[in-house]
Amino acid sequence: MPRPFRCRHCGLDIPADAPGTSHRNHCPSCLWSRHLDDATPGDRAADCGAAMEPIAVSVRGDGEWVLVHRCGGCGELDLNRIAGDDNPLLLTRLAVRPLAQPPFPLELLARL
Repeated sequence: MPRPFRCRHCGLDIPADAPGTSHRNHCPSCLWSRHLDDATPGDRAADCGAAMEPIAVSVRGDGEWVLVHRCGGCGELDLNRIAGDDNPLLLTRLAVRPLAQPPFPLELLARL
């Protein structure tokens, strides 16, 4: 059964229940997580325990958004379902980051 936790990034006390998912694994305020799960959501089998930074969002084939987290300890990438109470501004910022910070100078677009 999920337990409440304190976010290691922003310090917010996080309730165990989360709208839209049965395994809350990230802070709804700052979207940071902790490397706890190994192969299965909720298994809490990972040995790492380091903070996981939200680096992007992805959209599954059914339209569901998922957070992409990168572990600051071991570098592992993990996909986590968003929850209904996640910060919509931070989710949007992650979604538009590739457009706001392209890997090439924007002036190149004018030449096309």
